[in-house]
Amino acid sequence: MNRAYLVDATRTPFGRYRGALAGVRCDDLAALPLAALLQRHPALDPTRLDEVILGCANQAGEDNRNVARMAALLAGLPETVPAVTVNRLCASGLEAIGQGARAIASGEADLVLAGGVESMTRAPYVMAKAGSAFDREQQLADTTLGWRLVNPRMQAGFGIDSMARTAENLASEHGIARADQDAYALRSQQRAARARQAGVFDEEVSAVPVLRDGRAEAFERDEQPRADSSLERLSALQPLLGPGTTITAGNAAGLNDGAGAVLLASEAAVERHGLQPLARVLGMASAGVAPRTMGLGPVPAIGKLLARCGLSLADFDRIEINEAFAAQVLACTRALGLGDDAEHVNTDGGAIALGHPLGASGARLAMAAAFALRRHGQRRALVSLCVGVGQGLALALERP
Repeated sequence: MNRAYLVDATRTPFGRYRGALAGVRCDDLAALPLAALLQRHPALDPTRLDEVILGCANQAGEDNRNVARMAALLAGLPETVPAVTVNRLCASGLEAIGQGARAIASGEADLVLAGGVESMTRAPYVMAKAGSAFDREQQLADTTLGWRLVNPRMQAGFGIDSMARTAENLASEHGIARADQDAYALRSQQRAARARQAGVFDEEVSAVPVLRDGRAEAFERDEQPRADSSLERLSALQPLLGPGTTITAGNAAGLNDGAGAVLLASEAAVERHGLQPLARVLGMASAGVAPRTMGLGPVPAIGKLLARCGLSLADFDRIEINEAFAAQVLACTRALGLGDDAEHVNTDGGAIALGHPLGASGARLAMAAAFALRRHGQRRALVSLCVGVGQGLALALERP
């Protein structure tokens, strides 16, 4: 098999729901990191790109009609460069990177742009067609997050627990206390603040021109982090699912907008174009779990990937597990035998602090891990996300 390298990466800052990126169409948003990568590598002939692969979880609004293809054209790529959109919900961006790496490993591609996008602010309402003539019971469904247009057989056989409910299921079944969740959420905020102050995010974020109050300005920093976060504030938040439950807006990821992309290359392309790889993609693995406890998906996915690569968890210097919910991450880390405050897990904060634009999050995690390997001279990183409807995805990187 050919070696697949992650050569470069960038992303937009992640915006809050109805925040700085609210006025940016999803297809335009997806085009931004693609264009930024092309600008970083002016000597790279874009006609040599074999594929653009972007993840997107919604695809019901401005991200319909193959948003990857539209974004590629909007970014100025030649019409001859093909593009495809993939959907593994929250792990879509990582899925795109894994698929691109597999194409390179199999010899079917040499250069691939991969990543993901999500505009949760601009996610539309949808309405199903009438079930019978003159039906007056039509209802709108919000596509921002979670189930809609549900199949009754799916509901009867597997349930349609909300994302918050799936996290609450894990908290209840694994004995994860509210205090532990809030403590984890605070650590995420503190680590992200520390990383921001140290300039950690500067090399991965590309500014986005936006209009604010009628004035053009550069949007340069993630909006989600809360500098005023404290245990007192977190513990005062009301549970989302009512008394006696533990999931709050403070110990869960937000609704966000953002996009990210990476440049993948074969060993031959690296040499031909004089590229400097950040990391080598060792492999990717997916696994399924019960939909009602979807947050535990990273555990079997990581297990499968480690067995496939012939490695153990101890062989990885950094681990990134997407923070959909603090309860979900803690359920995974405890199942993997990792400490709640393990320094090498989500070292620079995670989605609770930085945001979780569904299709883009996997790309953010992969680039964060790759940049960190170079920055710290470390050898390997592991990236994983849980996935709605009960899945997990994991990808392994190694510094070349």
